[in-house]
Amino acid sequence: MNEEAPLLIVEWVNHVFGPPFASLLSIFGVHVPSGQEVIPMQMIMGAIVVIILIVLSLIVRARLSVENPGKFQQSMELVVEFLEEQLEENVGHDGHKFLPIIGTLGIFILLCNLLGLVPGLGSPTSNPNVPAGCAAVVFLYYNYAGIRKHGLGKYLKHFMGPIWWMAPLMIPIELISHFARPLSLTVRLWGNIFAEELLIGIFFTIAAFLLPLPFIAFAIFGGFLQAFIFITMSQMYLSMAVATEDH
Repeated sequence: MNEEAPLLIVEWVNHVFGPPFASLLSIFGVHVPSGQEVIPMQMIMGAIVVIILIVLSLIVRARLSVENPGKFQQSMELVVEFLEEQLEENVGHDGHKFLPIIGTLGIFILLCNLLGLVPGLGSPTSNPNVPAGCAAVVFLYYNYAGIRKHGLGKYLKHFMGPIWWMAPLMIPIELISHFARPLSLTVRLWGNIFAEELLIGIFFTIAAFLLPLPFIAFAIFGGFLQAFIFITMSQMYLSMAVATEDH
């Protein structure tokens, strides 16, 4: 999971797809230094997560049944109900409209967090680029949702504060607050998953066959917790963006 000991699957993907990918990048003026991975670990692991999600979606869709739902379908229905309740509580009665984006982010981040527990694989979220990408999606989406709900002028007006003469003070504060949100989402998710992977890697190196199960259980719990925190914070940002009260 580091540059000294790259994952075998990362080496294989770069051996097979690296040269054509490098040629494609060179067309756009991007040149990868010699010895550096053309396709980084987080991109490969993220692609694996996407493939897993696509396969699971096709399997679930083929087995959907109203009369006789399977255990997996019932479990997923419980997850959907839970997310809808969370959205209604955090965003409001229209919160269910945001289930697709929140649910997709939650499942993607969860699988990314847990992928590092599979021998030979790594967590994409242990690299800051993946959490930053997810945070950027949240940042762009909640601003889009706010503009769509209130209109551009009214949405921007709330950056000025409740009183017009406070605008010179409130605008910088609001801008800093908004741009700090994706940074906060990124650092929180990346820092926790990176620390968990590093801790497990250290213990695995010391005692490969006696890896304490509590650390594995902690990593699984942490994976679920960090995904939940990420989507909960995303819901709060959505709630503030689409709030109907006047500022």
